[in-house]
Amino acid sequence: MTAINIYGKLSPFQRVLIALALGIMTGIIVGEPAGMLEIGGTIYIRLLQMTVLPYVLVSIISGLGRLDSDMAANIGIKAVKIILFIWLSVMLTLLLLPFGYPDWETSGFFSTSMVTETVRLNFVDLYIPSNIFASLANTIVPAVVLFSLLMGVAIISVKNKESFISLSDNIVDGLQKVASYIAKLAPFGIFAIAAAAAGTLQPDELERLQVFLWVYIIAAILLGFILLPLLIQWATPFSYRELMSVAGEAMVTALATGTVLVVLPMIAERCKELLKKHGMECEATDSTVDVMVPTAYSFPSVGTLLGLGFILFSAWYVGAPLGVEDYPSYVVMGAFSAFGSMAVAIPFLLDYFGLPADQFQLYLLGSVVTARVATGLAALHGFVVTLLVASAVLNKLSWRKLMQAVALHLGISAGVMILAGVGLTHLISYEYIGDRSFEAMQLKGEAVKVTRATTPVALTPEEQRRPRLDIIRERGSLRVGYFSNNLPYAFLNNKGDVVGLDMDIMHELARDLDIKLELTHLKSKKEEAQMLLDGRLDIMIGGKAITPQRAIDMAFSNAYTNHSAGLMMTDARRDKFSSLEVINAMEELNLAILDSAYYKKTIEKIFPNATLTTINNPRDFFRGKHPDIDAFVFSAEAGSAWAMLYPAYSSIIPKGLKLKAPVGFGLPKGQFDFTQYINTWLQLKKDNAYLDGVYDYWILGLNPEAKKPRWSVIHNVFGWDI
Repeated sequence: MTAINIYGKLSPFQRVLIALALGIMTGIIVGEPAGMLEIGGTIYIRLLQMTVLPYVLVSIISGLGRLDSDMAANIGIKAVKIILFIWLSVMLTLLLLPFGYPDWETSGFFSTSMVTETVRLNFVDLYIPSNIFASLANTIVPAVVLFSLLMGVAIISVKNKESFISLSDNIVDGLQKVASYIAKLAPFGIFAIAAAAAGTLQPDELERLQVFLWVYIIAAILLGFILLPLLIQWATPFSYRELMSVAGEAMVTALATGTVLVVLPMIAERCKELLKKHGMECEATDSTVDVMVPTAYSFPSVGTLLGLGFILFSAWYVGAPLGVEDYPSYVVMGAFSAFGSMAVAIPFLLDYFGLPADQFQLYLLGSVVTARVATGLAALHGFVVTLLVASAVLNKLSWRKLMQAVALHLGISAGVMILAGVGLTHLISYEYIGDRSFEAMQLKGEAVKVTRATTPVALTPEEQRRPRLDIIRERGSLRVGYFSNNLPYAFLNNKGDVVGLDMDIMHELARDLDIKLELTHLKSKKEEAQMLLDGRLDIMIGGKAITPQRAIDMAFSNAYTNHSAGLMMTDARRDKFSSLEVINAMEELNLAILDSAYYKKTIEKIFPNATLTTINNPRDFFRGKHPDIDAFVFSAEAGSAWAMLYPAYSSIIPKGLKLKAPVGFGLPKGQFDFTQYINTWLQLKKDNAYLDGVYDYWILGLNPEAKKPRWSVIHNVFGWDI
C-alpha cells in the first residue's frame, strides 16, 4: 500500500521520469530480451495516434465556426498573416539546425532507398481531399487540415450553428478525456519503449541521440528567449520584460503539467491585463483575446514546429541529409503536418522523405525531454500570437520591425548553431570505424578449400575441345579470375582472404560441385577472354557489367544482380549534384568514367555538356589524384562500399538518373553446357533466396548473425541467459 500511496502522490511528469529511468535500467540489466517489450511501446504509440486526427478535425471546425462574420473579417486575415509569419520564421530556424550537428565522418552500405524516387510534393493528392474519410483513414494530415479550415470558415455564416458548435465542443471534450485516459498509460508506454531501446540500441546510436537533444534545447532557447520576445519588443508597444514576466508562470505551469490546456484561462487573463496596462483594452481587443487564445491552441505552436527538427536530425543520423532542393517540401509539409501531434507528423514525414520508420522510436526516447520543452514554448506562443494580433487590430503592429527581428534572430541562430556544431564535435567522443568494419568482413557462407595460382597452365588442345564442366569436375577445382579494386564483389580483407559477393557465390558453387577453388589475380584485362578460352580460367568474377563488346569476346552468365549508375563526389559537393537537371545546367563539368565504350556513349547522352575522363583505378580518384574531376560516374552499389573506406566521399543517385547495368560472370565462349549449368544453378539459388541473402550481406550490409548482443548485467555479470 505504501508504494501505491507514493505513486499516487507523484505528478504525471515525475511518473514518466521514473518510468524512463526504470525502463533504461531494465534494458541494461536484461539486455536484448527486453526488446520483446517493444510491442507495449507500439500499443502506446497507436493509442496516442488514435484520437489525434478526429481532434484536429473537430477542434479546428468549432474554433473557427464560433466566430461571427464581423469579428472574423476584422481578426481573421490579420491572425492568419501573423500565424503564417511565425510559422515561416520557425521553419527557417529549423533549416539552421544541421549547422549544429557534429562534423563526423560517416558512411554506410548501399540503401535501396537510393534507387527509389523520392515522393514529390503532389499538391492535389496531399492537400485536396476527394474523400475526407479516406484522408482520415490514411493519415493524410494536410488534407484533413484543409478540409477542417474550409468547413470552419463555412460554419461562420451558417444560421443556428449554436447546436453544432455545442455538439463539436462535446466531441472535443470527449476526445480530450480519451486522450487523458491514454495519458495515464504514459509511464507504462515510456517504460516499454525505454526498456526495449536500452536493451537493443547500440552505444553509438545513443551517442547520436544526445546530439539531437542538445541541438533541440539550444534551438528552444533561441526561439523562447530571442525570436518570440523580440517580435513583441520591436513590433508592439509591449516590452521584452513585460512579456516574460506575465508569461513566466504560464510557461512553468504548462511545462510541469505537460499540457497547455490548463493555462489557457491564465493566458487570456494576463493578456487582457497587459492590454489594459497600455490603454489598449477595448471590445475589439477583448474579442481578439477570447478568440485567439483557444484558436492558437488548435493550431501548431512554435513548440510543436520545433519537434519537426527531428526529421533533419534523422536524415543526418542515417547519413543522407536532406538536400537544399528538399527544403521547400520540408517547410510546407512540416507546417501542415504539425496540425496533428508529433505521433502522427513524424512518421508521416519520415515516410515522405524515405527515412527509416524505426527512427520514430528514437524520437519517442527523446520526447520525455522535448515534449516538456515544447509545452513551455507553446504557452509562450499563445501569449505572443494573441498580443501580436491584438496590436494589429489596433494598427499598432510594425511589420517592418517584425521582419527585422526575424532577420536578427536568424543571424544569431546561425552563429550559435555553427558554434554548437564545433563544440559538439569536440565534446562528444566519436570514432569512425566503418572502414575497419568493412575490411574485416568475411565470407557469409562456409568456405571451401582455396589455392592461389599465379601462373595457371592452359588446357591442352584436346582438353579445350571437351566440355569444360567435365574438366572442372575431373580436376576437382574451379579456376576463378578476379581483378583488384572490385569492391564489394571481390577484394582482399584485412586477413588477406579474397572475399566479397562474387566470392561467396563461388564458394557456394564449389561446395555444390564438391570441388575446391583456384584463384588467380589478374592485372590486365587484355588476356581475360583468352585465359577463359584456353582454360587457364573457368570463370571471371568482380561485378562485371555485361556489354555488347564484352559479349563478343566471352560468354556471360545470366545477370544475377545490377549496377545502378550513380555519382561519387566529396561530401561537401553532394548537394550540387541533386538532379540531372541541376547537373546539366553546370558549366565546365568534368566527370570521370571507367573504361567502357558502350556505357560511355550512354553517359555522353545523359550528360551532354560534360567532359568525360577515363580512369582505370577508382582508388586513384578517392586518393585525390584527379583534382580536376568534379564527380565520378560509378556503380552506386560499389560506390557505397568505397565510401566506407573513404568516408569523405558520398555515393548518390541524382534524381532522374535511372541507368542500370546487368552484372554477370564471364565464361568461356563455345562452352554451352557449362554456361547452361551456371545459369541453371543461378536460377536455383535465386529461387531458394540464397542470392538475396548474399546481396543483403555484401551490398546492403545486413548481417544479423554478426550483430553482437548488447551488454547486460544478467548475461555479462551473472552469466545467465534468458
